[in-house]
Amino acid sequence: MSITGTLIVQMIVFLILVGFTMKFVWPPITAALDERAKKIAEGLAAADKAKSELSAANQRVEAELSKSRTETAARLADAERRAQAIIEEAKGRASEEAAKIVAAARAEAEQQVVKAREALREQVAVLAVKGAEQILRKEVNAGVHAELLRDLQAQL
Repeated sequence: MSITGTLIVQMIVFLILVGFTMKFVWPPITAALDERAKKIAEGLAAADKAKSELSAANQRVEAELSKSRTETAARLADAERRAQAIIEEAKGRASEEAAKIVAAARAEAEQQVVKAREALREQVAVLAVKGAEQILRKEVNAGVHAELLRDLQAQL
């Protein structure tokens, strides 16, 4: 055979091979490549969507954290104000109680002073009677002279 005949047969075989490949082999390969490209595109879109959702979630978390921080600070300030109010109220009650105790102590001291004066007057009256008895050298009847003794006691 001649080289041209061989070349023509090889070209015909090549064209049949190309036609067969384009008809039966190439469409499944391109379909698989297209499907693969579609899956990759969907994966990239899902990754972008997840990234934006993560960013939004981080922003929501930061907003919630700042809100919680401000609420916590407000609650702490409120608790401190309440504590100061309770302390001031307790101080006021303690001052009132101290004033009552001091007033009661003063009243009791005055009562004791009055009792001591009364006792001292009675003792002075008895001493005066004894002194008068010794001066007169005679016995004085305390029952008869009780009014005299009360007057003397009142004058002292």
